Amino acid sequence: MNQSDTKPKTNRGFSRLVLNCCFATLLFQTISQASYSQNTTSKNNDATTPLHLLKPAYITPYGETKQADVKAVLDRVYHYLNEVTPYQLIDKSSGQNISALSKLNANSVFAQGDFRLISYEWGVTYTGMLEAGAATGDKRFTDYTLNRLNYIGSAVSGFKNYLKSAPQALTPVKSVIEPQALDDAGSMAAAMIKALKAGAVKSDLRPIIDNYLNFILTKQFRLADGTLARNRPQPNTLWLDDLYMSLPALAQMGVLTGDRKYFDEAVKQYELFSKRMFNPERGLYMHGWIQDMDPHPQFHWARANGWAILTKIELLDALPQDHPGRAILIEMLKKHTAGLAQLQDATGFWHQLLDRNDSYLETSATAIYAYCFARAINKGWLDAKAYGPAALLAWNAVSTKVNDKGQVEGVCVGTGMGFDPAFYYYRPVNNYAAHGYGPVLLAGAEIYRMLQNHPFVINDSSVQVNK
Repeated sequence: MNQSDTKPKTNRGFSRLVLNCCFATLLFQTISQASYSQNTTSKNNDATTPLHLLKPAYITPYGETKQADVKAVLDRVYHYLNEVTPYQLIDKSSGQNISALSKLNANSVFAQGDFRLISYEWGVTYTGMLEAGAATGDKRFTDYTLNRLNYIGSAVSGFKNYLKSAPQALTPVKSVIEPQALDDAGSMAAAMIKALKAGAVKSDLRPIIDNYLNFILTKQFRLADGTLARNRPQPNTLWLDDLYMSLPALAQMGVLTGDRKYFDEAVKQYELFSKRMFNPERGLYMHGWIQDMDPHPQFHWARANGWAILTKIELLDALPQDHPGRAILIEMLKKHTAGLAQLQDATGFWHQLLDRNDSYLETSATAIYAYCFARAINKGWLDAKAYGPAALLAWNAVSTKVNDKGQVEGVCVGTGMGFDPAFYYYRPVNNYAAHGYGPVLLAGAEIYRMLQNHPFVINDSSVQVNK
């Protein structure tokens, strides 16, 4: 067969490919439009019924947020986590429980559950449980955190005694005794300080807290100007995530000790990060910044922006009223919130890459934003009328992702730093991604409060917050 024989077939194949692509594009547009707008088939007309009051077929529950329903979601999450996160040390060979912590050795491990008891994700979960308990008055949430953190404190004391005779032994609390990264230290330290205020055992937890804060202040790698940094994935890298992995712990240490140096350092770090990573035109933060990179590709990863706004909330909660950093943080909170609010999807969720609507809708970031919007409204930092409806819609979206078992669906797994879109677009989601549980607890707790402090009404079919 010569070249002239094959050419017509190639052209026909290419034409079919073009037609198929065009058809797929039109089909996608049709489906997208059908997803949000509906043609009604009612025989009524505008003369016989107020058509503007016809109820749309919302994808996410709309105008139906009730405290009892929020509490039901929180209860499901609690029951699931309480069952799948046992706090017990066992002998890894025999599987037998270790009742006497004085007998701990290299064979002692935590009983396996669905999640680790010591991680930055679980630091958020411990804080979320404390907030859920405080908001609802249900002591089970508070006890979840106190029981586990008290047990961890006792276990660390037991392993420290064992390490005196076997200093090279590996233990399941190595990241507590010898933290190696901000991920090891900040979130857990902040949760432990909050747990002390809720009644945790100070004698065991305070040495751990001091050790964590010593790591953040004196051992974590920094840039020449003192900015907390990492040497991965490239030298001299700033991770937006590290705002949360360090600054809430510093602020909480200020509350615990009354020493303003912790507040000052937290505000300084926030400003050092923001001047490099906040895009004022978009009202968003980039995920990563590298010292020798020019220009900086800006990927506005949703959960990293979540850590950034959550850090602002944590700092404002902790800073003294007369601290000069408060005005800076409130101004930045308003700018960031405005940028985020513009990008909320019609479903109530936010996208994995905030400004790329073809990236998937992600649950953990949406839960963080729901919490932060609601917390700022309850504290008077944001206008309830402007942002209350967005917070309620976000919570309603998140609530649809808590399944009957109490698992949180649609959560992006742990994510490093990338400089191409595919990296973020194709990160897996998983029900066992620990990052979703703390944010859902926080969001539910604060929405529960907001419904009491700022009740909504339906006016001309739309959700309105009037006070």
